[in-house]
Amino acid sequence: MSLDHFDCIVIGSGNAGSCAALAAKDSGCPRVLVVDKCPAEWVGGNGYFTAGAYRTVHDGLHDLLRIVHNVAPNSDLASTIDVDPYSPEDFIGDIMRLGEGKPNPELVKALVEGSRDAVQWLAERVKVPFTFSFNRQAYLVNGRQKFWGGLALSVEDGGKGVIAAHQKALKDAGVEVWFNTTAVELVEENNAVAGVIVTQNGELVTLRAQSVILATGGYEASRELRGKLLGSQWELAKVRGTPYNTGDGLTLARAIGAKLAGDFQGCHSTCWDANAAPDTGDRLLSNQFTKSGYPLGLMLNALGERFVDEGEDFRNYTYAKFGKAILRQPGGHAFQVWDSKVTSWLRKEEYGDDIVRKIWADSIEELAEKLHAEGLEDKETFIRTVKFYNDATHAFQAKYPDKAWDPAVKDGLSTSSLPLPKSNWALTIEEPPFLAVKVACGITFTFGGLAIDPNTASVLSEQGKPVPGLFCTGELVGGLFHHNYPGGSGLTAGAVFGRKAGEEAGKTIVRS
Repeated sequence: MSLDHFDCIVIGSGNAGSCAALAAKDSGCPRVLVVDKCPAEWVGGNGYFTAGAYRTVHDGLHDLLRIVHNVAPNSDLASTIDVDPYSPEDFIGDIMRLGEGKPNPELVKALVEGSRDAVQWLAERVKVPFTFSFNRQAYLVNGRQKFWGGLALSVEDGGKGVIAAHQKALKDAGVEVWFNTTAVELVEENNAVAGVIVTQNGELVTLRAQSVILATGGYEASRELRGKLLGSQWELAKVRGTPYNTGDGLTLARAIGAKLAGDFQGCHSTCWDANAAPDTGDRLLSNQFTKSGYPLGLMLNALGERFVDEGEDFRNYTYAKFGKAILRQPGGHAFQVWDSKVTSWLRKEEYGDDIVRKIWADSIEELAEKLHAEGLEDKETFIRTVKFYNDATHAFQAKYPDKAWDPAVKDGLSTSSLPLPKSNWALTIEEPPFLAVKVACGITFTFGGLAIDPNTASVLSEQGKPVPGLFCTGELVGGLFHHNYPGGSGLTAGAVFGRKAGEEAGKTIVRS
C-alpha cells in the first residue's frame, strides 16, 4: 500500500467536481487532485450529456448580453430578443412549486442566491462559452425571438462544450486528474476525513488530503439501486448519461455515518428515444435522444390513450417528470404524434431524419396500423382518442375564436372539455402527413442524496453536525429537488455548491 499527499481530493470529473477543484485551487490549495473511476474518454460525468443549459437569476436581456458569445450587445439580432427578467422569487418559486413545497428551503435559497455569480464565474474564470439558447428556449414569433420558461442560457456545443472548458481550466490551473481510479473508502483520523483509499491498476492506494469533496453523482446507472430505491419498474428505464454513476458517493459517506436527505423515490427522467441503448448514454449524440416536442402534439400509450396533459406548462417545467409517466404505461413506452401544421417546429437536433426513427402516414388510421407493429396494442382506441381530441379542440376554438396559438406563451388554447385536457397549445391533429415517434423513459439523475450545510457544502453527520474535511456537490446533494425540476437548475447547482465546497477546502489548509 503506497502513500501520497494532496491538499484537496475531488471525486468526480463532471461539472460539479470540476468547479470544486478549480475553486479549491484558487482558494489556496496548492495540490488538488481529481479522481474518477471512468476512463479518460468518459470524462465529464452527466454534465457531458446535457444540453448545457444554466438557469440563473438575471435582470433581463441587457444583463445576459454581457456573458453570451453569440449575440453582440448592440446588434440587430439583440434588438429582436425578448427575455424577461428572472428574479430570485421566480427561481425559488419554480423549484418549490415543482417540488410540491418539499425541497429544503435553505438549500434552494443558497442555490438561487449564488446562481448569477456562479454563471459569471464560469464565463470569466472557466471560460465557458455561454450562448442564448435560441434552438431550445425561444420561438420566432412575428419576427421576434421570444424566450420562455425562465431559461435563456446554454453553452456552445452543449454539455461537450461545458466539459471541454472545465478540462482546459483545470489543466491550466495545474490540477491533477486521474482516471481509472475508483474511490472505495474514506480515511478518517481524529474524527475528521483525512483522505481516501482508491483502487488503481488493481491495487489499493491510500491518498492523504486535508479535505475530500464528493462529486460522484447519483445512483441512476445502477439497475440494482434503481429497483431497490425507486421501484422495480425503474430497472427498465434507459440511462441517459454516464454509466459510472452507481451510488459510490452514498456508499463512501454512509460508511462514516453521513446523513441521507431528499427524495429517494424521485428522479429526473425524460421522454427518451425508445431505440436508444438501455444502460448508457451516447457520447456522440448525447442529449439528442431527448424527445421534448410533446407540447406541440399528443402523447398516447400502447392502449391508445393519452396519459399526461401535454400542455400543462412550458416544456422545461414538465420534461423531468414525464419520463416517469411513460415508464408507468403498459410496456413502458408511448408515441408522440403530430400533424403537418407543427412538424416544422420540432427541433432538428432531436427529430432530424438521421437522429430518430420516424413513422409517417397519410391518415390517422394508417398511422395506427403502422404503430401496431411498434407496440400499439389498441388501434381503435388510438383512432378514437385522436378524434375526441380533435372534436374538443374544434369546440374550444368555436367558443373562443379570438384565441391564437403561440408556443412562446401559455396561450390557453385548450381542450378543457376532455377529462384529461391539453391546457395550452391545443391544435387539431388532422392535416396530413402525420408523424409519430416512439419514446421511453430516460433517467438522468436521482434526487435523494447526502445532507449538506447550505452555506459551506459540508457533509452532515446523522446528528446534523458537519463532518470535518468532507464536502459534497452536484447530483449527490440531497434535498434540493423533489418530484420534479425546473430545467437548467442542475448544472447551476453543481457550480454553486462546487464553488462553496472548494472555497471551504481552501480554509482547511494548514499554513506555516
